[in-house]
Amino acid sequence: MTTTWMDAIARLRDSAEPYVLVTVIGVQGSTPREPGSKMLVTPDTTYDTIGGGHLEFAAIEHARHLLLAGKDAQSLEHFPLGPRLGQCCGGRASLLFECFAARGPEVLLFGAGHVGRALAPLLAGLPLRLQWIDSRSDEFPAQIPEGVRMRLLDEPLEAVEDAAPGSYFLVMTHNHPLDYALAEAVLKRGDAGFLGMIGSRTKAGRFRMRLEHRGYPAEAIAQMHCPIGLSEVPGKRPLEVAISIAGQVIARYHAGAPQRETRAGVQWPALRSEHADTLALPAIRRET
Repeated sequence: MTTTWMDAIARLRDSAEPYVLVTVIGVQGSTPREPGSKMLVTPDTTYDTIGGGHLEFAAIEHARHLLLAGKDAQSLEHFPLGPRLGQCCGGRASLLFECFAARGPEVLLFGAGHVGRALAPLLAGLPLRLQWIDSRSDEFPAQIPEGVRMRLLDEPLEAVEDAAPGSYFLVMTHNHPLDYALAEAVLKRGDAGFLGMIGSRTKAGRFRMRLEHRGYPAEAIAQMHCPIGLSEVPGKRPLEVAISIAGQVIARYHAGAPQRETRAGVQWPALRSEHADTLALPAIRRET
């Protein structure tokens, strides 16, 4: 079934993804489509058409240039349909470009265990761009929530490296060493909008001690929220924990993430060796 531009807008708004709506405003002479015709352009696809051919290619190119700027914008452009565009219509078309930038922060959810499966649908309904990451294909549900980008990665740390500045990182994997590695990689970036990790206060204390031993400054370590979630929302059931985490994410993006230095501006001290990195960690709240 073909997705229309109206259907696509509803989906893209729900998932907070960017798009450009292109509308034929006026025509003179012979043109491929009549005034009021629309198409939708995203970074990687289009919906509907304003007539095809070189006019449409030029419109898509201009729309994606607007998307790269990452800002809401409007522009009215005039296209003569002659030799310059390789079209023989001979008329002129005026196109309105309405760019709607991505809404809300990018959120990386690491872990598709019980809490992750309860949390993903909650976050999918918020103005966020959600990536859901795990190395275990059988842990993901058969139906991924609309607007969620599922990433099956043998090395989840790759997602930390690829993330945009200001992203939120929610760490709740099945593996303590992986949790630590992800948290350390996020802190080393120095530009996260939020870092939260599932676990007990004992886990948090031990991880902070490891980070301190490796030379991370106290102000950097303090950016790690562990246990993740709102203390005002009690309960240990997966959905209860997920609601607590979602509430903390909502509070954070409404408050606005504090200013972070860019990666280039962070001055980290020399990190000490790994020789004391073998710590016995107790059983805690974690994904199984």
